[in-house]
Amino acid sequence: MEVISGLNTEKKRFKYFGKGSEFALIYFKNLLLTIVTLGLYYPWARVEKLKYHYQSTDLDNTRFVFHGTGNEVFKGFIKVYVIFIALYLFLLYGMQTGSGTMAAISVGTFYLFLIGIIPFAIHGAARYRSSRSSWKGIHFKYLGDRMELFWKCVTGFLLTIVTFGIYGAWFSVDIRKYILSHLRFGNLSFDFTGKGETLFWINLKMVLLMYPTLGIYSFWYYKNLYAFYANNTEITQNGKKVNFSFNMKAGDIFELVVVNFLIIAFTFGIGTPWVVVRTFQFIFRFLEIEEGLDTNNIQQVSYDNYDDAAGEDMLDFLDFDFL
Repeated sequence: MEVISGLNTEKKRFKYFGKGSEFALIYFKNLLLTIVTLGLYYPWARVEKLKYHYQSTDLDNTRFVFHGTGNEVFKGFIKVYVIFIALYLFLLYGMQTGSGTMAAISVGTFYLFLIGIIPFAIHGAARYRSSRSSWKGIHFKYLGDRMELFWKCVTGFLLTIVTFGIYGAWFSVDIRKYILSHLRFGNLSFDFTGKGETLFWINLKMVLLMYPTLGIYSFWYYKNLYAFYANNTEITQNGKKVNFSFNMKAGDIFELVVVNFLIIAFTFGIGTPWVVVRTFQFIFRFLEIEEGLDTNNIQQVSYDNYDDAAGEDMLDFLDFDFL
């Protein structure tokens, strides 16, 4: 059992050391190789970008490490595309038969599959990403149950439909709580204490104030949203609970969004890598762990060597962020 010993319980701040020029070389090289290989290089491109962002992120003078490989992501990539090609072929067949019943069945099957696969993709992605992420040689681990998460998602989805979307805030909080409460880092456990009604009011105010303020309220909305997710994320170490915090002002988001927009607009998209780096720097500038976590006494309890990246690839394909 590995132990990091010594007392170190002061407030912890994250640092991001990525540079636009460095990331631009990775970004454009990957873009070129992905185009030349007709998309086949994408898994290796994705892993290289993840490795760069991980190794550029620092906590207590130690960088995070992503251990995934292009081969692992490629295997998942193939699985995902075989499934979707089969689904599209079935959908096209149903639409071309000339039968309304067959067309309805093919369309229904397609969308039911998309909805049904998301819980399995979230489970697989959480397990893969956590098993491949480490800090000071200690790995994260996800202990969720695939079928338990599936039925939780089915229930939440149906309730969201029945309530015309109102339950969506509670559904989102419930899934986040499930994922985090089953996440471990050595002997540390996590939880999410946010309430669905709080997220509902944050979203409702956005709906009510977005148009009257000509979009200006969106900066306050994102400030409240980021703070809600961060401030309600909790770490438990030896029975002691410590929270994350995200302290920023609406003006900080305004500056980030406006400058990022200008960089993209005036460089015709070439400045995208610099925008990505600025955004990571922004997030980690305000994210911190409150006083009380002893990072020098974290023990590696067990390690889940999970190498199936299909869930990760599925969420990436659907452009779906499970956290």
